[in-house]
Amino acid sequence: MTGPAARRISADGVELAAYQWGASTNPPVVLVHGYPDTSAVWRPVAERLADRFHVTAFDVRGAGASHRPRGLRAYRMSRLEADLEAVLDAVSPDRPVHLVGHDWGSIHSWESVTGTRLAGRIASFTSISGPCLDHVGHLIRARLRPRHPDLPKMLRQAARSWYIAYFHLPLLPALTWRALGHRWRAFLTGSQGVPGHTPYPAPTLARDAVSGTALYRANMLPRLLRPRDRPTTVPIQLVIPTRDFCVTPVLSYGVEHWTRQIQRRPIDAGHWVQLSHPEEIASRITEFANRVEDGSRRSPDHTAHPI
Repeated sequence: MTGPAARRISADGVELAAYQWGASTNPPVVLVHGYPDTSAVWRPVAERLADRFHVTAFDVRGAGASHRPRGLRAYRMSRLEADLEAVLDAVSPDRPVHLVGHDWGSIHSWESVTGTRLAGRIASFTSISGPCLDHVGHLIRARLRPRHPDLPKMLRQAARSWYIAYFHLPLLPALTWRALGHRWRAFLTGSQGVPGHTPYPAPTLARDAVSGTALYRANMLPRLLRPRDRPTTVPIQLVIPTRDFCVTPVLSYGVEHWTRQIQRRPIDAGHWVQLSHPEEIASRITEFANRVEDGSRRSPDHTAHPI
């Protein structure tokens, strides 16, 4: 398959690098990557979607070939949502898109899926390993207390989230990435089941990782400490890798409180599932998008957890 078509998109004070596959007349799919990735993390999935969809993947601000603004304000949720709006305006101004997010790409996509700014612009949302921060804030209040049956799961998740606190430290995260970033590929292939021939990580990995820590510092504590109610009418598919060492299934408990159009799709995989299982992820995106395009809806599953 030929490589994607590259383009630049002017957003909220930055320029974003975007890459597209498939015919523009096909239903639009927008893929949003996480930390410390670039859009290259989506290429194996995008290539498999290109026959049926018009696919766009873009480097978020601070990553890859996109601009790297300075200061925490530049990485707040509102700026990320403005970037996504600019991408939708550029690639699908007249047709709602099927949005897919992984890790931080999913976290900041929830902002638009549950907000009003892009109401009517998102046909469906597939979330992979990236919860809504407001939901997590509510979840912590409800379950991180003595004698709650989910307390052990919440504590295990807290232990796995140690790096969030580390990213709030001055200097050390940058020094760590610059010293050890060259080992990232070996980590992914050795422990995450990622094939060695994938177009990832990008040559900009160390810079992307350092810039991306601003996402955590600008957004985590404000949302977790002061969570808002975040209902949505957008149909949602939760793809839940059961061997994810970063995001465990407990963070998805109670999501049904915010929407009744949701389905859970566990998969036996690690965190970078779009690289280790691209065929399965492309298939799940396709099935869900087709179901929404056909106008059908799936009711909540029978394993739904209250918040």
